[in-house]
Amino acid sequence: MTNTAPRRSDLWTVTTADVTAPEALDLLREYYYDVANRYYRLHFDREGTPEELESGLADSPSDDLAAPDGHFLIGRHDGAAHSCAGLRRLDAATIELTRVFVRPGLRGTGGGAVLLAAVDRAARSLGAERIVLDTRLDLVEARALYLRNGYREIPAYSSGPYAQVWYGKDLAPVA
Repeated sequence: MTNTAPRRSDLWTVTTADVTAPEALDLLREYYYDVANRYYRLHFDREGTPEELESGLADSPSDDLAAPDGHFLIGRHDGAAHSCAGLRRLDAATIELTRVFVRPGLRGTGGGAVLLAAVDRAARSLGAERIVLDTRLDLVEARALYLRNGYREIPAYSSGPYAQVWYGKDLAPVA
């Protein structure tokens, strides 16, 4: 007897989205709260206060993830929005990946890999030959996801209080 149940990753689809749409803003808020609270727990042994989190979110706009030099993607699991990723052009050949997020309850279901495959396609559509990103050392799940999907550590290309490790991926030309 064959198993006809869909694989978990088959339940994921990814589409381009308006970064100012309500579901995009909800995902970006959740992303920010997730990474900020991890930072607060690691460095201050507490959650961020609502005031701290909202202030930090306001100081981290995502409007540069819109056309013509940006792109925003939403991943849907069984039709509902549960992940996101943003791309911004750094130069004619390089796109920066940012705001990568899969809701915690759906991590490990293949959504991250499906999202990163869509990121590759979107970056190519913007004319990119390379994708780069920076992240924190404590975001171990994200770092493992990047490594599993062809990213490798690269020298620092940016600075900032949360940039601790840098990754890059060369995009193969479309055949």
